Amino acid sequence: MTTWQGRSRRKFSGGRYRPNRKKRKHELGHDFIPAIVGEPILRPARSRGGHNKVRILAQNMANVLDPATGKTKKVKIVTVKESPANPNYVQRNIMTKGAKVQTELGVARITSRPGQDGVLNAILVKA
Repeated sequence: MTTWQGRSRRKFSGGRYRPNRKKRKHELGHDFIPAIVGEPILRPARSRGGHNKVRILAQNMANVLDPATGKTKKVKIVTVKESPANPNYVQRNIMTKGAKVQTELGVARITSRPGQDGVLNAILVKA
């Protein structure tokens, strides 16, 4: 089932709006597909205007920036340590923007959006 991003048919007070038209294709959203730690799985997705996105379903490597040296390295992700989006995501190893992951270099914070960008970028944080 997909999500609809148009206006609700109900007012804040509970009354009804009388819709003057039906739902439109461009008002449809998509369900949240979590990016987990594991062997890489990428899924292409068509977006509005015929453009393409790549959604990460699973990934075990990240481009990690070391702010001290200014160098970026591709390193292995071990586990998810903390997630501001949902505490339950830590137990399920779901990666979102802002989540802190344990890598081979140390703890890193994810700066990209895995479900939108198709790439996993992170920056080392002092632990």
